[in-house]
Amino acid sequence: MKKTASICLFIFLFSLVVGSCDRPNCTNTNPVFDKFTPDSKEYKEELARQLKSVDPSELTYWMKDYTEQNDKKYLYVNVQGDGLCAVLFLNIRDSEKGISKLISKKGVSYHGAEFKDLKFDAVKENGETQFIFKSISWIVD
Repeated sequence: MKKTASICLFIFLFSLVVGSCDRPNCTNTNPVFDKFTPDSKEYKEELARQLKSVDPSELTYWMKDYTEQNDKKYLYVNVQGDGLCAVLFLNIRDSEKGISKLISKKGVSYHGAEFKDLKFDAVKENGETQFIFKSISWIVD
């Protein structure tokens, strides 16, 4: 009986751990996010508006992709919660706090990881919104 209880407990805990690592499903209902790409001006402007209208404590962030273009580093991050389901296009400039290992590996093996306590700024540059990475506390991989 003790062995059966131990096996059941192990299976339950294993299922809990494995199930908690996946990004929850979300469904986009915003036509702007369907029509434009996350790095486009229109998408970023709409995302900035949406981010102002949601409770930041309700948002979660998940690694989608890492890319380098013209000697610049970027992260595509799934952002969801409080009715929002979008992709954040983050420019990595002055800070790599919490992601230096991710950058050195060019994002490989981090796809789908959750970013805890992601900090970024939304700034206007040349009439366009840019999301600038500041830091994360840790990565749940």
